[in-house]
Amino acid sequence: MKPVSETLEMEEYKSDLDNCYSEQREQTAERRVCSNEDRRLNLDRRRGPGRRRTDDRRAAEEGQMTDEQFAFVMAVDQYKKQNNRPFPSWTEVLEIVQALGYRKVAEPCSISDLQKSDSQETEE
Repeated sequence: MKPVSETLEMEEYKSDLDNCYSEQREQTAERRVCSNEDRRLNLDRRRGPGRRRTDDRRAAEEGQMTDEQFAFVMAVDQYKKQNNRPFPSWTEVLEIVQALGYRKVAEPCSISDLQKSDSQETEE
């Protein structure tokens, strides 16, 4: 059997350990509360929890894409999701363009001529 003094020392030691651990737990809990408050303060810079814009949507909203370009990007994205195709072929891209309603009605021209006419239209 252990002497009474040893038993008392062990109990004091255990209580000291408990106090030490409980203080550490309290400090950790306090840090968590502070960090949660910091996170909550920064939410106003976003569109809300879990509502981040895609790069395409952001570019369209910031005026880097025209409405036609954005409609095309969204149509391609929808096609890729429906058909489980990360990279559609050119034939599939043509199908997407035709599904959007585009038809060949003008005579063929060079790309540089097309780009020049587009830039002139935006200047006017």
